[in-house]
Amino acid sequence: MNSTQRRVVVNTSLSIDGSYIGPGGPQDFGWAMPYVTLDVSRDHLTRLWEPATTALLGRTNAEGFMSYWPAVADQDDADPRDRAYGAWLRDAEKVVLSSTLTEAPWDRTRVFDEPAENVVDRLKAEEGGDIVVFASASVIKALLLADRVDRLSFMVFPEILGGGERLFDAGLPATTWELSSNVTGEHGVIALTYDRARSDG
Repeated sequence: MNSTQRRVVVNTSLSIDGSYIGPGGPQDFGWAMPYVTLDVSRDHLTRLWEPATTALLGRTNAEGFMSYWPAVADQDDADPRDRAYGAWLRDAEKVVLSSTLTEAPWDRTRVFDEPAENVVDRLKAEEGGDIVVFASASVIKALLLADRVDRLSFMVFPEILGGGERLFDAGLPATTWELSSNVTGEHGVIALTYDRARSDG
Protein backbone atom coordinates (compact mmCIF):
# COMPACT_ATOMS: atom_id res chain seq x y z
CA MET A 1 0.00 0.00 0.00
CA ASN A 2 1.50 3.33 -0.98
CA SER A 3 1.31 6.57 0.94
CA THR A 4 -1.57 8.00 -1.07
CA GLN A 5 -3.76 5.09 0.08
CA ARG A 6 -3.13 5.29 3.81
CA ARG A 7 -6.37 5.61 5.72
CA VAL A 8 -6.89 7.07 9.16
CA VAL A 9 -9.17 4.58 10.93
CA VAL A 10 -10.65 5.26 14.37
CA ASN A 11 -12.34 2.69 16.55
CA THR A 12 -14.02 2.55 19.94
CA SER A 13 -16.90 0.89 21.79
CA LEU A 14 -20.13 2.75 22.49
CA SER A 15 -23.28 2.27 24.50
CA ILE A 16 -26.64 2.64 22.79
CA ASP A 17 -26.84 6.20 24.12
CA GLY A 18 -23.45 7.09 22.66
CA SER A 19 -21.08 6.96 25.63
CA TYR A 20 -17.66 5.31 25.63
CA ILE A 21 -17.17 5.69 29.40
CA GLY A 22 -19.89 5.34 32.02
CA PRO A 23 -20.98 8.02 34.50
CA GLY A 24 -18.52 6.72 37.10
CA GLY A 25 -15.56 8.31 35.34
CA PRO A 26 -12.53 7.06 33.38
CA GLN A 27 -12.52 3.64 35.06
CA ASP A 28 -16.23 3.02 34.38
CA PHE A 29 -15.82 0.54 31.55
CA GLY A 30 -17.10 -2.61 33.23
CA TRP A 31 -20.36 -2.38 31.31
CA ALA A 32 -18.45 -3.29 28.12
CA MET A 33 -16.51 -6.27 29.46
CA PRO A 34 -19.18 -8.95 28.79
CA TYR A 35 -19.10 -8.04 25.11
CA VAL A 36 -15.45 -7.47 24.17
CA THR A 37 -14.64 -11.20 24.08
CA LEU A 38 -17.54 -12.15 21.80
CA ASP A 39 -16.70 -13.44 18.34
CA VAL A 40 -18.17 -10.35 16.68
CA SER A 41 -15.89 -8.10 18.75
CA ARG A 42 -12.73 -10.14 18.21
CA ASP A 43 -13.42 -10.46 14.47
CA HIS A 44 -14.07 -6.72 14.25
CA LEU A 45 -10.72 -5.95 15.90
CA THR A 46 -8.96 -8.35 13.52
CA ARG A 47 -10.44 -6.59 10.49
CA LEU A 48 -9.04 -3.32 11.84
CA TRP A 49 -5.43 -4.30 12.47
CA GLU A 50 -4.82 -6.65 9.55
CA PRO A 51 -4.49 -3.84 6.91
CA ALA A 52 -2.77 -1.49 9.37
CA THR A 53 0.90 -0.81 10.03
CA THR A 54 0.62 2.01 12.58
CA ALA A 55 -1.22 2.31 15.89
CA LEU A 56 -1.91 5.92 16.91
CA LEU A 57 -2.60 6.27 20.62
CA GLY A 58 -2.89 8.79 23.38
CA ARG A 59 -0.50 8.32 26.28
CA THR A 60 -3.03 6.81 28.70
CA ASN A 61 -4.23 4.20 26.24
CA ALA A 62 -0.68 3.47 25.11
CA GLU A 63 0.34 2.70 28.67
CA GLY A 64 -2.68 0.45 29.17
CA PHE A 65 -2.42 -1.34 25.85
CA MET A 66 1.33 -1.90 25.98
CA SER A 67 1.24 -3.20 29.55
CA TYR A 68 -1.29 -5.86 28.54
CA TRP A 69 -1.45 -6.85 24.88
CA PRO A 70 2.15 -7.77 23.90
CA ALA A 71 2.24 -10.42 26.64
CA VAL A 72 -0.96 -11.98 25.27
CA ALA A 73 0.94 -12.89 22.09
CA ASP A 74 2.79 -15.59 24.06
CA GLN A 75 -0.14 -16.96 26.06
CA ASP A 76 -0.93 -20.46 24.79
CA ASP A 77 -4.40 -20.45 26.34
CA ALA A 78 -5.44 -17.11 24.79
CA ASP A 79 -7.81 -16.91 21.86
CA PRO A 80 -5.77 -17.07 18.63
CA ARG A 81 -7.23 -13.72 17.53
CA ASP A 82 -6.07 -12.12 20.78
CA ARG A 83 -2.59 -13.61 20.38
CA ALA A 84 -2.40 -12.29 16.82
CA TYR A 85 -3.44 -8.79 17.89
CA GLY A 86 -0.95 -8.82 20.76
CA ALA A 87 1.84 -9.78 18.36
CA TRP A 88 0.77 -7.13 15.86
CA LEU A 89 0.71 -4.38 18.50
CA ARG A 90 4.11 -5.47 19.80
CA ASP A 91 5.69 -5.41 16.34
CA ALA A 92 3.82 -2.58 14.59
CA GLU A 93 4.85 1.05 14.59
CA LYS A 94 3.34 2.92 17.53
CA VAL A 95 2.83 6.67 17.46
CA VAL A 96 1.92 8.19 20.83
CA LEU A 97 0.57 11.69 21.36
CA SER A 98 1.71 13.06 24.70
CA SER A 99 2.69 16.32 26.32
CA THR A 100 4.41 14.53 29.23
CA LEU A 101 6.44 11.67 27.70
CA THR A 102 9.86 12.74 26.52
CA GLU A 103 10.81 9.34 25.14
CA ALA A 104 8.92 6.12 24.49
CA PRO A 105 9.36 3.16 26.86
CA TRP A 106 8.27 0.79 24.07
CA ASP A 107 10.07 -0.48 20.99
CA ARG A 108 9.16 0.84 17.53
CA THR A 109 7.46 3.90 19.03
CA ARG A 110 7.59 7.60 18.23
CA VAL A 111 6.24 10.28 20.58
CA PHE A 112 4.85 13.61 19.41
CA ASP A 113 3.67 16.60 21.41
CA GLU A 114 1.68 18.07 18.52
CA PRO A 115 -1.96 18.35 17.44
CA ALA A 116 -3.32 15.01 16.26
CA GLU A 117 -4.18 16.32 12.79
CA ASN A 118 -0.60 17.48 12.20
CA VAL A 119 0.71 14.06 13.15
CA VAL A 120 -1.64 12.15 10.85
CA ASP A 121 -0.87 14.50 7.98
CA ARG A 122 2.79 13.58 8.40
CA LEU A 123 2.04 9.87 8.74
CA LYS A 124 -0.10 9.84 5.61
CA ALA A 125 2.84 11.25 3.66
CA GLU A 126 4.92 8.24 4.71
CA GLU A 127 4.76 4.72 3.30
CA GLY A 128 2.60 2.21 5.13
CA GLY A 129 -0.81 0.69 5.67
CA ASP A 130 -3.74 2.00 7.67
CA ILE A 131 -3.19 4.24 10.68
CA VAL A 132 -5.54 2.98 13.41
CA VAL A 133 -6.61 4.80 16.57
CA PHE A 134 -7.71 2.22 19.13
CA ALA A 135 -10.10 3.64 21.74
CA SER A 136 -8.13 6.84 22.44
CA ALA A 137 -11.16 9.11 22.66
CA SER A 138 -9.22 12.37 22.94
CA VAL A 139 -7.35 11.53 19.73
CA ILE A 140 -10.52 10.40 17.94
CA LYS A 141 -12.36 13.59 18.93
CA ALA A 142 -9.50 15.79 17.72
CA LEU A 143 -9.35 13.99 14.37
CA LEU A 144 -13.12 14.17 13.90
CA LEU A 145 -13.04 17.88 14.68
CA ALA A 146 -10.29 18.38 12.08
CA ASP A 147 -12.05 16.10 9.54
CA ARG A 148 -9.03 13.80 9.29
CA VAL A 149 -10.86 10.48 9.74
CA ASP A 150 -11.21 8.26 6.66
CA ARG A 151 -12.89 5.30 8.34
CA LEU A 152 -15.10 5.44 11.44
CA SER A 153 -15.48 2.10 13.15
CA PHE A 154 -17.19 1.19 16.38
CA MET A 155 -18.89 -1.54 18.36
CA VAL A 156 -22.32 -0.78 19.79
CA PHE A 157 -23.04 -2.69 22.99
CA PRO A 158 -26.64 -3.18 24.20
CA GLU A 159 -26.41 -0.94 27.25
CA ILE A 160 -27.88 2.47 28.06
CA LEU A 161 -25.58 4.16 30.56
CA GLY A 162 -27.59 7.29 31.24
CA GLY A 163 -24.46 9.43 31.40
CA GLY A 164 -20.73 9.39 31.01
CA GLU A 165 -18.43 10.66 28.31
CA ARG A 166 -19.87 10.87 24.81
CA LEU A 167 -17.83 10.43 21.65
CA PHE A 168 -19.66 12.83 19.38
CA ASP A 169 -19.53 16.28 20.89
CA ALA A 170 -21.46 19.29 19.67
CA GLY A 171 -19.53 21.45 17.24
CA LEU A 172 -18.17 18.76 14.95
CA PRO A 173 -18.11 19.69 11.26
CA ALA A 174 -21.00 18.34 9.21
CA THR A 175 -19.74 15.33 7.23
CA THR A 176 -21.22 12.52 5.14
CA TRP A 177 -20.39 8.84 5.60
CA GLU A 178 -21.07 5.64 3.65
CA LEU A 179 -21.75 2.34 5.42
CA SER A 180 -18.93 -0.09 4.69
CA SER A 181 -19.91 -2.99 6.95
CA ASN A 182 -22.59 -3.89 9.45
CA VAL A 183 -22.16 -7.11 11.44
CA THR A 184 -24.53 -8.22 14.19
CA GLY A 185 -23.37 -10.71 16.79
CA GLU A 186 -24.50 -12.33 20.01
CA HIS A 187 -26.64 -10.38 22.47
CA GLY A 188 -27.39 -7.73 19.83
CA VAL A 189 -23.83 -6.40 19.63
CA ILE A 190 -23.28 -4.53 16.36
CA ALA A 191 -19.99 -3.81 14.59
CA LEU A 192 -20.32 -0.78 12.31
CA THR A 193 -17.86 0.69 9.85
CA TYR A 194 -18.39 3.91 7.88
CA ASP A 195 -16.13 5.45 5.24
CA ARG A 196 -15.89 9.20 4.82
CA ALA A 197 -17.59 10.32 1.61
CA ARG A 198 -15.39 13.03 0.15
CA SER A 199 -16.01 14.87 -3.09
CA ASP A 200 -13.25 14.79 -5.69
CA GLY A 201 -13.20 18.58 -5.67
